[in-house]
Amino acid sequence: MLFDFSLKSSLLLIFFFHGLVFTLLLWIKGLRENNRACQWLGTFTGLCTLYITPFMLGYAGWYAGGIYRELLFYIPFQQLLLLPPVLFFYIRSLLDQSFVFRRQHLVHFIPAFVYGLYSLIVFITDQWIMGYAYFYADGKDKDFSPWYQMAGFISLIAYLIASLRVYKRYKLLSYDALSFADTVLFKWAKHFLLALMVLAGLRLLFFIINPEWAAFGKKFWYYLSFSALYYYISISGYINTIRSVTSFSIFSLPDPLPVQVITEEPATEYIAIGNDKEAIEDITEWKEKIMQLMQRERLYENPALTIADLADRLHTHSKKISQVINQGFEMNFNDFINTYRVEEVIRKIEAGEANSQTLMGIAYDAGFNSKSTFNRAFKRVKAITPKEFLEKTTKTGFKS
Repeated sequence: MLFDFSLKSSLLLIFFFHGLVFTLLLWIKGLRENNRACQWLGTFTGLCTLYITPFMLGYAGWYAGGIYRELLFYIPFQQLLLLPPVLFFYIRSLLDQSFVFRRQHLVHFIPAFVYGLYSLIVFITDQWIMGYAYFYADGKDKDFSPWYQMAGFISLIAYLIASLRVYKRYKLLSYDALSFADTVLFKWAKHFLLALMVLAGLRLLFFIINPEWAAFGKKFWYYLSFSALYYYISISGYINTIRSVTSFSIFSLPDPLPVQVITEEPATEYIAIGNDKEAIEDITEWKEKIMQLMQRERLYENPALTIADLADRLHTHSKKISQVINQGFEMNFNDFINTYRVEEVIRKIEAGEANSQTLMGIAYDAGFNSKSTFNRAFKRVKAITPKEFLEKTTKTGFKS
């Protein structure tokens, strides 16, 4: 039987071929640049392409009968227990440059392996041992069994929650360790997770509207929506293949499955424990040391300043500095440094430097590296925008 190019099969076919292309492109880029996140995303895209395959072929008439039907029923296209951990490890690799996939992580793939083994047993029993459709006597594809579809949905929700926790941890760490946190909080990671939440919502909606998951004709709009979302993920993910500059340990962040991976790399100098309540007896002394260093050496003018740089200058470790700033100044490292930068901008404005250079020029000299970060930090400190402050302080016009 030839491929029936109906409207439904043709639309899904377009997404199918684009999925294959981006799977290949992401893997090639990942191998060339040694970018593990890119490889994980390529795997995710490939699995999504397989996910829509049975419906694309179903609308093309391949499940109507004959040799196609006999073969396709035994191929586990919908890897519902493999997709969730793959997306989780993509987020881990994207946001943590020190993350290394280890043998202990294989436990996350045991359910997918068991289902693959089950599919193989079904095939061998029906085709070689029994010689007839023993398991498939009901004529329904096992991929669309209610228990499997529900198990896949629960797994997706669990790993999506775990991924959101990783992103939250990444944000906290970045603000506690980097003075340029705003520029490395990947908008793409946030958009990726939002797209997955929309996908989970669509899946739940279609579960409610039509619980008969194997009914081809009633699921087209779900699979079309799914295809559009994973197409967006593939394109955006390929464009946003930059890697995190932050390394962190998430021992305190349990995996979705009941297993603790305790053999990861120890935390690097970027690690900061902002919520550590351990008391620092000499906190007043350390506050004074930090303030004197900042005023004397004007470290805040370095747009790439990290908490490790500050710790090195004071001959201590990052955890100590993080605790002093969190508990002594009651702010994170990013806000602490930006406060100094804002005060420097104010000093320069009051000294009349706004007459000879733009406001952003002054901001860049003070250590800011983007207009949005400058505006946000300034308003947090002074409760008004830089432009409003300039107009109140000087009689010169605002130069953008």
